Amino acid sequence: MTLHPLTSWPRVFGLRGQRRTLWAVAGCWAAAWAMAAPPASAQDLAPQQLAEAVKRHTPAALQLLERSVLINSGTLNPAGVRQVGELFGAEFRALGFETRWVDMPPEMKRAGHLVAERTGTQGQRVLLIGHLDTVFEKDSPVPPWQSDGRRVRGQGVSDMKGGDVIVLLALRALNDLGALQGRTVRVVFTGDEERVGSPVEVARAALVDAARRSDVALAFEGATRDDQGRDAATVGRRASGGWHLQVTARTGHSAGVFGRDGYGAVYEAARVVNAFREQLIEPDLTFNAATLVAGTSAKWDDADSQGQAFGKTNVIPRDAQVRGDLRYLTAEQGARARERMQAIVEQALPGTRSKISFHESYPPMAPTPGNFKLLAAYSQASADLGLGPVVAFPPGQRGAGDVQFVAPLVDSLDGLGAAGGGAHTPDEWLEIASIERGALRAALLIYRLTR
Repeated sequence: MTLHPLTSWPRVFGLRGQRRTLWAVAGCWAAAWAMAAPPASAQDLAPQQLAEAVKRHTPAALQLLERSVLINSGTLNPAGVRQVGELFGAEFRALGFETRWVDMPPEMKRAGHLVAERTGTQGQRVLLIGHLDTVFEKDSPVPPWQSDGRRVRGQGVSDMKGGDVIVLLALRALNDLGALQGRTVRVVFTGDEERVGSPVEVARAALVDAARRSDVALAFEGATRDDQGRDAATVGRRASGGWHLQVTARTGHSAGVFGRDGYGAVYEAARVVNAFREQLIEPDLTFNAATLVAGTSAKWDDADSQGQAFGKTNVIPRDAQVRGDLRYLTAEQGARARERMQAIVEQALPGTRSKISFHESYPPMAPTPGNFKLLAAYSQASADLGLGPVVAFPPGQRGAGDVQFVAPLVDSLDGLGAAGGGAHTPDEWLEIASIERGALRAALLIYRLTR
């Protein structure tokens, strides 16, 4: 059977196909690739050698994690983001990497990014992705560091300083064994993942450039488990964007509503939003209607995410604005959704006029065959280390991430970071044992990819 690219899933399986069916088929493909992967005995470096090297450096890695978490690096705290970058940059230089700081234009109000590189001529060129910033700004009430020996709580401990430390621990083990000699490994730790700077083309230029000079990309956002409790990694993420509906209507005395003066802006906005709900539902597509401002006059301030409206009950409302987000798994699905939304908007009620606009902040990371092949290699590495297999995590259940900017360019895999929970809340925590576990898996995968 010819394997169709998963970017065309809706066409291959049908719009109303069940997500469970899709993932059952995908799981079969992943299993087939895993069976075709070279056995562990064919590798030059035994998994046990890597395991010993990782375990040797784990205590120092946990100390590094604490040092990084104690530095506030909220996205809007450029000095703190840069300080964490300097901390990690020194670690990369100790491993023979060349590092540089990529500044952003001052008007973007973002710190910039850390880039580290070792180059060679052997094996695949691997790009490793993390981020330095957190959602916790200087005035956040979150305790900076609390540990009970099994779990750690702190600002950005799992999202994603734990993942950054896993990258360094894996590379330190490989460096100890001479496994980085002659290999190309690039690392980009962005400084604004939680609130990407604008314009996004500038904010992600360094990351995209690194991807163009790489063959595969591994991202270290938090590790996950599927609904059955199995360790999982991310082969796809939905695009993150938004839509803005603007309605203008004929106004007048409320006694004329439904008649000569038409229906007004509120009924038209309600018609459009409800038609979206009734006509667009399909797997992995969501279009949340987040805010509605309407009245005789309605205004919205994007900078403050606040609106103002004026109106009276005996006046037909003239203005309405609705804003929402839009998430889809493939570019094809996104284009189809926008086309259908536009068609609904054009069927305006009498006396009203509507228009809709769209924007895309994060492109989709489609679950391609190449991504599943990477997952199979990662799962094999995990099994060879005695950590069990790793399955695909349903992309509809993950938010947006930096890997999506590079996924259209190279085969990609995400979710290789630390296990934890409570991300973006005062209760964010990390499972301490997941640092070593994640580094073991990452080190063996990187080793095998770069042979």
